[in-house]
Amino acid sequence: MSHGKQFTLYAHKGGPNPWKVAFLLNELGLSYESVYLDFQAGEHRAPAYTKVNPNGRVPAIIDHKNNDFTVWESGAILLYLVEKYDTEKKYFATSETDRFAILQWLFFQVSGQGPYFGQAAWFTYFHAEKIPSAIERYQKEIKRVLGVLESVLSKQEWLAAGKFTIADLSFVTWNNGITGVLESGFDFEKEFPATYKWHQRVCAVPGVKAGFELKKQLSGH
Repeated sequence: MSHGKQFTLYAHKGGPNPWKVAFLLNELGLSYESVYLDFQAGEHRAPAYTKVNPNGRVPAIIDHKNNDFTVWESGAILLYLVEKYDTEKKYFATSETDRFAILQWLFFQVSGQGPYFGQAAWFTYFHAEKIPSAIERYQKEIKRVLGVLESVLSKQEWLAAGKFTIADLSFVTWNNGITGVLESGFDFEKEFPATYKWHQRVCAVPGVKAGFELKKQLSGH
């Protein structure tokens, strides 16, 4: 089977995690076709997709120029792309110190920020029963994560390696939806000014900006 694009990216129009991958593919100038799964129809749990990702979640990629090599989990995909295709290490690093500085933030995002935001959204919008204590717990955790970011970004422009990397990129989609999961009246810029400015810098990166514009067209937000 021939493919016009190098990658197939399995995604969701509104879901935050696949867009991280799209942003990096944009920045690296790699061609890809996005397949947006219909979660309401259960496409993410169908055998056709669980052959690609047994966890039944998005994103996942297939690299057609590397023997249809498949990777799932957003953090793993970002690492695959920078290790294989970021030859100048523009979005990663070569020194051990910088590599692990980037990795620690990437792991913090995938294990901390993403799940806390996701649970806050679930209990706010989708859970059948309103559980204020659960909503409050995850909102507090989101603010704690923002506080960790603020403590570092108040002293430096980027999270690691003195430049924009996949560490910075990994946080941007969730933070972009912050007003939807925190209480009304939350003022991102006022409460976490350095993190807010950093978020704006990341949003201005061309590949990120283009991705967000497409996301808005597709999902309306």
